[in-house]
Amino acid sequence: MKQPTQRQESGNLAERQAEKLLLRSGMRCLARNFRCKRGELDLVMRDRDTVVFVEVRNRRHSQWGSAAESVDWRKQQKLIAAAQFYILSHPHLADSPCRFDVVAADGDPADPANYHWIREAFICQ
Repeated sequence: MKQPTQRQESGNLAERQAEKLLLRSGMRCLARNFRCKRGELDLVMRDRDTVVFVEVRNRRHSQWGSAAESVDWRKQQKLIAAAQFYILSHPHLADSPCRFDVVAADGDPADPANYHWIREAFICQ
Protein backbone atom coordinates (compact mmCIF):
# COMPACT_ATOMS: atom_id res chain seq x y z
CA MET A 1 0.00 0.00 0.00
CA LYS A 2 1.31 3.43 -0.98
CA GLN A 3 2.19 5.86 1.80
CA PRO A 4 0.28 9.17 1.74
CA THR A 5 2.29 12.22 0.75
CA GLN A 6 2.90 15.04 3.21
CA ARG A 7 0.31 17.09 1.31
CA GLN A 8 -2.28 14.29 1.64
CA GLU A 9 -1.54 13.91 5.35
CA SER A 10 -1.92 17.65 5.80
CA GLY A 11 -5.25 17.57 3.94
CA ASN A 12 -6.49 14.63 5.99
CA LEU A 13 -5.58 16.43 9.21
CA ALA A 14 -7.37 19.57 8.02
CA GLU A 15 -10.50 17.55 7.26
CA ARG A 16 -10.47 15.93 10.70
CA GLN A 17 -9.98 19.31 12.41
CA ALA A 18 -12.78 20.87 10.33
CA GLU A 19 -15.13 18.01 11.21
CA LYS A 20 -14.39 18.50 14.92
CA LEU A 21 -15.17 22.22 14.58
CA LEU A 22 -18.50 21.49 12.90
CA LEU A 23 -19.45 18.71 15.34
CA ARG A 24 -18.79 21.06 18.27
CA SER A 25 -21.28 23.50 16.73
CA GLY A 26 -23.99 20.82 16.88
CA MET A 27 -23.85 19.54 13.32
CA ARG A 28 -24.00 15.83 12.50
CA CYS A 29 -21.80 14.08 9.94
CA LEU A 30 -23.61 12.28 7.11
CA ALA A 31 -20.57 11.44 4.95
CA ARG A 32 -16.82 11.91 4.67
CA ASN A 33 -14.94 12.00 1.35
CA PHE A 34 -17.97 11.16 -0.77
CA ARG A 35 -16.68 10.38 -4.25
CA CYS A 36 -18.57 10.08 -7.51
CA LYS A 37 -17.74 10.61 -11.15
CA ARG A 38 -18.77 14.26 -10.76
CA GLY A 39 -16.22 15.00 -8.02
CA GLU A 40 -15.63 14.69 -4.29
CA LEU A 41 -17.30 16.18 -1.24
CA ASP A 42 -15.00 16.46 1.78
CA LEU A 43 -17.82 16.47 4.33
CA VAL A 44 -21.58 16.24 4.15
CA MET A 45 -23.11 17.47 7.38
CA ARG A 46 -26.58 18.01 8.79
CA ASP A 47 -27.34 21.32 10.49
CA ARG A 48 -30.84 20.79 11.91
CA ASP A 49 -32.92 20.32 8.73
CA THR A 50 -30.25 21.61 6.31
CA VAL A 51 -27.82 19.43 4.37
CA VAL A 52 -24.44 21.16 4.35
CA PHE A 53 -21.78 20.35 1.77
CA VAL A 54 -18.42 21.35 3.20
CA GLU A 55 -15.23 21.97 1.26
CA VAL A 56 -12.13 21.90 3.46
CA ARG A 57 -9.11 23.82 2.18
CA ASN A 58 -5.66 24.16 3.70
CA ARG A 59 -2.83 26.41 2.56
CA ARG A 60 0.41 26.46 4.49
CA HIS A 61 1.67 29.48 2.53
CA SER A 62 -0.26 32.36 1.02
CA GLN A 63 1.90 32.97 -2.06
CA TRP A 64 -0.96 31.71 -4.29
CA GLY A 65 -3.73 33.25 -2.19
CA SER A 66 -5.60 32.15 0.89
CA ALA A 67 -7.21 28.75 1.41
CA ALA A 68 -10.68 30.28 1.02
CA GLU A 69 -9.69 32.01 -2.24
CA SER A 70 -8.75 28.64 -3.72
CA VAL A 71 -12.44 27.69 -3.92
CA ASP A 72 -12.89 29.43 -7.25
CA TRP A 73 -15.83 29.32 -9.65
CA ARG A 74 -14.57 26.14 -11.32
CA LYS A 75 -14.20 24.34 -7.99
CA GLN A 76 -17.65 25.55 -6.94
CA GLN A 77 -19.17 24.04 -10.10
CA LYS A 78 -17.56 20.67 -9.33
CA LEU A 79 -18.87 20.79 -5.76
CA ILE A 80 -22.37 21.66 -6.96
CA ALA A 81 -22.35 18.74 -9.42
CA ALA A 82 -21.14 16.30 -6.74
CA ALA A 83 -23.76 17.63 -4.31
CA GLN A 84 -26.51 17.11 -6.88
CA PHE A 85 -25.33 13.52 -7.35
CA TYR A 86 -25.26 13.02 -3.57
CA ILE A 87 -28.86 14.22 -3.24
CA LEU A 88 -29.96 12.00 -6.14
CA SER A 89 -28.37 9.00 -4.46
CA HIS A 90 -30.01 9.88 -1.11
CA PRO A 91 -33.61 10.63 -2.14
CA HIS A 92 -34.80 11.00 1.47
CA LEU A 93 -32.83 14.28 1.51
CA ALA A 94 -34.34 15.66 -1.72
CA ASP A 95 -36.69 18.08 0.04
CA SER A 96 -34.10 19.33 2.55
CA PRO A 97 -32.63 22.79 2.18
CA CYS A 98 -28.94 22.72 1.23
CA ARG A 99 -25.99 25.05 1.58
CA PHE A 100 -22.29 25.13 0.74
CA ASP A 101 -19.78 25.98 3.47
CA VAL A 102 -16.01 26.27 3.32
CA VAL A 103 -13.69 25.59 6.22
CA ALA A 104 -10.37 27.22 5.39
CA ALA A 105 -7.10 26.77 7.26
CA ASP A 106 -4.21 29.08 6.52
CA GLY A 107 -0.96 27.89 8.05
CA ASP A 108 -0.33 24.79 10.15
CA PRO A 109 -3.36 22.47 9.91
CA ALA A 110 -2.61 21.12 13.40
CA ASP A 111 -3.43 24.51 14.97
CA PRO A 112 -7.20 24.92 15.49
CA ALA A 113 -6.75 28.71 15.63
CA ASN A 114 -5.92 28.69 11.89
CA TYR A 115 -9.43 27.58 10.89
CA HIS A 116 -12.08 29.89 9.50
CA TRP A 117 -15.61 28.59 8.87
CA ILE A 118 -17.44 30.37 6.07
CA ARG A 119 -21.14 29.55 6.15
CA GLU A 120 -22.96 29.86 2.85
CA ALA A 121 -19.64 30.45 1.11
CA PHE A 122 -21.39 30.31 -2.27
CA ILE A 123 -24.79 29.49 -3.67
CA CYS A 124 -25.94 27.12 -6.37
CA GLN A 125 -27.02 29.06 -9.45
